[in-house]
Amino acid sequence: MSKGHLKCAIGALFIAAFCFITLPTEAFAQGKQALSDGNTAWLLTATALVLFMTIPGLALFYAGLVRARNVLSVLMHCYAVCCLASILWFVGVYSLAFGNGGGMNQWIGDLSKMFLSGVGTKALSGDIPETVFFMFQMTFAIITPALIVGAYVERIKFSAVCLFSALWLVFVYAPVCHWVWGGGWLADMGVMDFAGGLVVHATAGVSALVIAGALGARRGFPNEVRPPHNPGMTMIGASMLWVGWFGFNAGSAVAANESAGMAMTVTHISAATASIVWMAIEWIKYGKPTLVGTVTGTIAGLATITPASGFVGPMGAFIIGISAGIVCFYMVQMVKQAWKIDDTLDVFAVHGVGGILGIMMTAVLAATLDGQGLAEGMTITKALGVQGTGVIASVVWAGVVSFIIVKIVQAVGGLRVSHEDEVEGLDITTHGERGYEM
Repeated sequence: MSKGHLKCAIGALFIAAFCFITLPTEAFAQGKQALSDGNTAWLLTATALVLFMTIPGLALFYAGLVRARNVLSVLMHCYAVCCLASILWFVGVYSLAFGNGGGMNQWIGDLSKMFLSGVGTKALSGDIPETVFFMFQMTFAIITPALIVGAYVERIKFSAVCLFSALWLVFVYAPVCHWVWGGGWLADMGVMDFAGGLVVHATAGVSALVIAGALGARRGFPNEVRPPHNPGMTMIGASMLWVGWFGFNAGSAVAANESAGMAMTVTHISAATASIVWMAIEWIKYGKPTLVGTVTGTIAGLATITPASGFVGPMGAFIIGISAGIVCFYMVQMVKQAWKIDDTLDVFAVHGVGGILGIMMTAVLAATLDGQGLAEGMTITKALGVQGTGVIASVVWAGVVSFIIVKIVQAVGGLRVSHEDEVEGLDITTHGERGYEM
């Protein structure tokens, strides 16, 4: 071999080595996907949007619906739940939800990722950093117990809020999240829950009903309860929720792709449709369309499209929006008037019923009206059976375990504030502050 040929061969080897190091293909990366800058950027954005849903979105939405003397207590509940859930997610709940449970993997994850053990800066979840996936899923773990806040405002001890939320996140949220999204038994069955109809809305809604029943009603319920003190604040919070929900649903594609685009589109269509339907029902039934009612319809449309958002097309979303506006409106009346349960801010009627309705409608609308289709070998009838199984399992688990948690909280420190504190308002009696200087 001549010197020229030798130099060419050496040069080729250096180029090959450089490509091996800097351009890892699937084979070079030992079977792991390469990092996607685009998907990572989108998930970072979606994470911020979902956190924006809780603080300030949900906090302001709920705070405007209570009396002026309790506005700070509601803000405090949402803020404290956010901080508490974040710490618990880091300590071990993330590992329980998404860890490898070994022989128990169908039911719960293990604790191998406690304190993010083994999750370094180079660790990937698919083609995004696992730290980003950890943060994105953390925002779901934050907002889910925060949704339950709406069931017990104006009459619960702050210590009970903290203890109930912590235990609920570990014993209700983590298992159901693992069943559906962490490779558990519902995932193996093929349940379709794109962004949390079961994991978030059904579990929170049923648990809200349990704790509202255990607490008892507010003074004067149902006929002498004071109206929302600041509907404008509620509308601002609902608007933030609407914007943040794009991260909630479109972010659940875990990629910047056509699935995320469709999820965002159908989310908006369902929300707008349910808002108009709710407003129209109020207008016909009571003679006046209210701001609070209209934005409640928005949340119903958002909750109901959540499980279906990655599976249905625009016409499916339109049908879901109409259904959400009608069904959730009348469920609000049923819970408070027929059942006599003071689920104060309608968590069960809007989120629980909406999430369950969306789960069941997904089975039909995914297969029709330009939906994304069902899995191979799955028929609409089979899909309805799988979705129904998911609903029953999630609802029963959330209801039973929440009841046990409520009894534990009652035994430890009690649930309800004194009559005097309820009359005075929780802002001053619990937190020593006032939302307004009258």
